[in-house]
Amino acid sequence: MDTITHGIAGALLGKAVFRGEDMFIRRPMNRARIVTWSLMLGAIFPDSDVFRDVVSHNDLLILTWHRSITHSLLCLPLFAIALAALTRWLVRWRKWDAPSFAALTGIYAVGILSHILLDLVTSFGTMIWSPLQWSRPAWDLIFIIDFSLSAILLVPQILAWVYARGEALPRRALVSWLVFGIATLAVAGFAAVIGAPISLRAILMVVVTLAAVFLLPALRSWGLGVRLASWNLAGLVLAFGYIGGATYAHHAALARVDRFATTLRLDMQSRGALPFPPSLWNWDGLIRTPRGVYELRMDLGGQPASVQAASGGGASAAPLAYRYYPDSPKNSYIDAAKRLREVQTVLWFARFPVTRFRTEGGNAVVEISDLRFPQTRPDRPASFTYQVRFAGDGRVVSQGWVRPR
Repeated sequence: MDTITHGIAGALLGKAVFRGEDMFIRRPMNRARIVTWSLMLGAIFPDSDVFRDVVSHNDLLILTWHRSITHSLLCLPLFAIALAALTRWLVRWRKWDAPSFAALTGIYAVGILSHILLDLVTSFGTMIWSPLQWSRPAWDLIFIIDFSLSAILLVPQILAWVYARGEALPRRALVSWLVFGIATLAVAGFAAVIGAPISLRAILMVVVTLAAVFLLPALRSWGLGVRLASWNLAGLVLAFGYIGGATYAHHAALARVDRFATTLRLDMQSRGALPFPPSLWNWDGLIRTPRGVYELRMDLGGQPASVQAASGGGASAAPLAYRYYPDSPKNSYIDAAKRLREVQTVLWFARFPVTRFRTEGGNAVVEISDLRFPQTRPDRPASFTYQVRFAGDGRVVSQGWVRPR
């Protein structure tokens, strides 16, 4: 999950569960605001591991270091204690009223735990048992950047601000709706660019829903009677409901993947159903076989697909669209590439690797792509594609990630 969404989730937890107040109200710092700030900071703290990547310039740290120690359940208590101690020092220096050291430790622990869990629901993998075990569990429920979930976490907090007081209420409600409406159009534009377009009907439904959410509570000013904690608790419940819906959809998508593998009698080494933008209806099914990876894009909201229809069998179901990515036949260059320490790290990380080989300008080129990260545009390589280039005599000329053109 992106860091901004983690911070939004932490602030929501603080207000919904721990009686926190808005972080930016025009009042002196108090205990309730420190609660919210602490939840938010705890929720973004694990992503501080990216600073090592910036300093070291090691391209493989995103595999070996990101989402490791700072995302570890085993190390969580140590980080919570350290952050609580730092906060207690700050509040004593500033002479602010603040929760006790024990309470702050618990608050930071909840914030860090929320980050770990929200990363686990994505497909990237999180080393929650490091440093004892360096595996990368992934629940494959939510896409790494999910604007719908981000909105569910943020909108209730904005609603609480809009309906906190009566003066200028219609203007605040209208401006908030317009901002989120424009943001919806921006997200739709971004989705179109990356190859996951959102239909005009879906965009209109979102804009109308946002209008109802922001403007209806202004009728007879009934929204003024809703407490800050209630707005945020409603958002928290909706977020859990959204993740529950994703869990159900993931189960349905996995069932389709299994039926596909059974129908084609595939020799499965591993399989998965990964979220694919822009909505919970869209999934990317992947099956690793001894000679390559099968990929089938699924729309759970559409008519079920069938292999028979795809092969002209006349079935009433929709044609099945899938692609097969074969590994290149083994050769000495591929073998040499896989002996490299860096490539072994890439293969350790990859769940659905495909190895390709070609010659280019007198050089031999080996590329390994992890199809877990979808190729949304045909003119660009998959996000995690590692390339090794050999000279004719077998020397390594260059190696590293393939950058989008």
